[in-house]
Amino acid sequence: MNESSLEKAYDFVIVGARVAGTATAMLLASLGFRVLVFDKSRFGSDTLSTHALMRPAVLLLNRWGITDRLDAEGTPRIRRTTFIYSDEHGTETIPIEIHSRRGVDALYAPRRTVLDRIMAEAAADAGATVRHGVTLTNLLHDRSGRVSGVRVVDELGRVKEVQANLVIGADGRRSTVARLVSAIPYVWGHHATSSAFGYFDGIPVDGNRWYYRPGFGCGAIPTNHGQTCLFVATPNRLEARSPSERLREFQRAVELSAPDIAAYLPEAKLTGRLRSFPGMRGFLRQPWGDGWALVGDAGYMSDPISAHGITNALRDADILSRTIAEGASLAEYQTTRDDLSLRFFELSDRVASYDWDIPTVKQYHRIMSQEMGREEEAIVAASGRPSRLRAACG
Repeated sequence: MNESSLEKAYDFVIVGARVAGTATAMLLASLGFRVLVFDKSRFGSDTLSTHALMRPAVLLLNRWGITDRLDAEGTPRIRRTTFIYSDEHGTETIPIEIHSRRGVDALYAPRRTVLDRIMAEAAADAGATVRHGVTLTNLLHDRSGRVSGVRVVDELGRVKEVQANLVIGADGRRSTVARLVSAIPYVWGHHATSSAFGYFDGIPVDGNRWYYRPGFGCGAIPTNHGQTCLFVATPNRLEARSPSERLREFQRAVELSAPDIAAYLPEAKLTGRLRSFPGMRGFLRQPWGDGWALVGDAGYMSDPISAHGITNALRDADILSRTIAEGASLAEYQTTRDDLSLRFFELSDRVASYDWDIPTVKQYHRIMSQEMGREEEAIVAASGRPSRLRAACG
């Protein structure tokens, strides 16, 4: 990791050093730009996550050489995704094999303690300065009002001012950068799912398993350390207060939505504690302005029921970096992002409503799969255009 002292100026300063920020830093640094990416959290810390990487995300990570690092960490290769739909009429199970295409023959669902660390190391390897324990306190502006840098408190509590040609907010759904530049959402979701998840030993799964029944969703995802990430989602806020009540409520939801998984719970071991997310409506924010840009959840957040957040973050990091590398207007970044996002966002919001029957949600999923195909095609088409980014990243 590059732990040298902060310089007074960089070409790009990126606020937020998780996947969106470090991917952007890696790509821009690989072009020879001077890049600083920092985060207020400690290096290698955990965070709330949907974990699953969809094919467009794995396509990008494979091109960047990151999947080799995931393999080295023992991250399971996922070669099957199964959808299980159930209601009062019965249960339908639809297994989907992950066939090799464009160098991708498996999916992944890494722990964030693994993925975020790998991405930060990749950014540092590309030449970016990566710092943790550094907190943004304000943005700097030049005489014209353009954003021109950041004011931060570093790991030792010292106040620093750093100039930048562009400040990029990759600091999550409650982005400080977005707040400071008054980046307003112009698309809002109407629904928000409440979810809880934990990591279990002793729940064997043959790939990703997604369960849907009216009023409930559930997922079982193989991840690092031989564990399964198990989550439940509901349109109603999970109200249990004590850890034991929360666990019982979680188990009841699993029993209702995924009885085959629930059968393992009496003998399974929860490592750590259950994590919960009360729900938040998704949005698309204005992602650029005079001297600033947003990427990842800072600019676009879809409901976690879609399990598409990391894929969106990596995709948009690629779009933003290519836009910069090609010397295009950041308005083109917004246009491309929205073209690949709006339909998927709308469908995610409909799924999050839980106002559907099984035939309807199956149709939503079919269209969402088509939209992911569009994402993949867009990534392939962009990689075929001549650009400095293509030369730098192979």
